[in-house]
Amino acid sequence: MSIHQISVFLENRAGQLAEITQKLAAKSIDIRAISIAETADYGVARMIVNDAQAATAILLEHGDILSMTPVWAVEVPDRPAGLAELLAVLAENSIDVEYMYSLFTHKEGHAYMVLRITDEAALTKAMASHDIKIVGNEELGIR
Repeated sequence: MSIHQISVFLENRAGQLAEITQKLAAKSIDIRAISIAETADYGVARMIVNDAQAATAILLEHGDILSMTPVWAVEVPDRPAGLAELLAVLAENSIDVEYMYSLFTHKEGHAYMVLRITDEAALTKAMASHDIKIVGNEELGIR
């Protein structure tokens, strides 16, 4: 059960990330996770928001260049070694992680990691066999 990630391409100039976040804030879009990557020519802001469809419409209306990508959110115990245990399960099942970042949300002793992987079936099987929960939109309070 994937969730929607919005990737917005940014010019390498001061203030562009502020502009993006202000456009979303003006329409009450809540950013639940964000990861920024850059190259010499441009940056990419990867975001999980409370309403991906509305955020996409807002950004496209303002001429921003973006894409929407499926990613998976996985529950991780919020304690030392919680992340290491998740990554060990992924490694032992030969699941390649293209990238990952954390959600701002924490609930009842759990944190959440956003994963971009290539093999959804392998991820689902590995998580189920280790009682690791893949969470969806409803658990995260997003649309």
